[in-house]
Amino acid sequence: MTKAPIPWSRLILLWLAGVDLRITLLVIPPLIPLIHHDLPLDETMVAMLLGLPVLLIAAAATLGSLLISHLDARRALIAGIAIIALSSALRGVGPSVPMLFAMTFLMGAAVAVSQPALPALVFHWAPRQIGLATAIYTGGLLIGEMLGAGLTTQVVAPLAGGWRQALALWALLPMVTAVGVWMLTPPIAESGVKRRADWWPDFRDARTWRLGLIQAGTSIVYWGTNTFLPDYLHSLGLGKLTPLALFLVSAGQIPASLLLTLVPDRFTGRAAPIRAMALVAVLGLTIFLLPRDWARLAGATLLGFASAFVFILNLAFPPLLARDADEVHRISAGMFTIGYGLTFVMPLIGGAVWDRTGIAWLSLAPIVVGVLCFLIAPSGLSIPGYEL
Repeated sequence: MTKAPIPWSRLILLWLAGVDLRITLLVIPPLIPLIHHDLPLDETMVAMLLGLPVLLIAAAATLGSLLISHLDARRALIAGIAIIALSSALRGVGPSVPMLFAMTFLMGAAVAVSQPALPALVFHWAPRQIGLATAIYTGGLLIGEMLGAGLTTQVVAPLAGGWRQALALWALLPMVTAVGVWMLTPPIAESGVKRRADWWPDFRDARTWRLGLIQAGTSIVYWGTNTFLPDYLHSLGLGKLTPLALFLVSAGQIPASLLLTLVPDRFTGRAAPIRAMALVAVLGLTIFLLPRDWARLAGATLLGFASAFVFILNLAFPPLLARDADEVHRISAGMFTIGYGLTFVMPLIGGAVWDRTGIAWLSLAPIVVGVLCFLIAPSGLSIPGYEL
């Protein structure tokens, strides 16, 4: 059957929505030294600050599924991204530790509402090109990570006049996206799609746990690296490498996104590519720990590539596995609840171990747990029409 083309406006909006869900999160790691200057944060608090949105994505993912069930994926995305814009801008008010954490909490909840909406929109807007549409919006996620990590301290903070103003300036982009989705796409209800009241994820389904563990693996590798890389390099006297290393963690994801956009059907729905990325991640971590500047940068790049490749492949599973549109956000919500719940816990443990032992490299140990998820979790997944 011929695949119907996806309207360019919808592809662009999917891409922008992906950018919004990450750029507001990833501006914080490069700003940590500046925030340290204004606010008293220890390493455990840094881990909590960066992990709080991840925890909210886990804890509130089922809320996102509930809202999608009652509103539809399009309206849930519009509301979620608008709240992301507002809360992200307010994080720097003060500056105040309570305001920083409160608005980070609200922003994480909004991301949690928005994230399950994207696979559901892929199901609605591109049911016969799920691999391509997933690669498009995850490409936006990756670009958002790269822009947040690479431009915040080098361009945006100096231009805006400080870290607080930089947070407010980045918040303009999600607001533009929310308006674009509202004005340029038709309501889903008008297409005649019938929605059920089902919204609670099926945690008895082994597929939900397998997808959740894969999600945990890719997020632990990526967020664990971003959380501790700045202070780890600083502890070695290599703070000058931090902006470039963070940029390369995100830039390393771009080749993965391009590859899966060009040939999505070759990898989508298969377990072998996910397991292969475990080897790439191990290689990246090993190289990163070598006492050479080039090794730190090369290792960071490989970690970014491996995490992105698995991340994109995993996000294509919910619309491929779902029997109808309502099941997509239920599977996605369960996957995010499990995946991001573990993602919050592991870096927090890494930060606590660093604080108590004073051994900086132990903060990177959770990455090994992520790699094990790549190896074990894909077993048993079955997608009709794909060879696993």
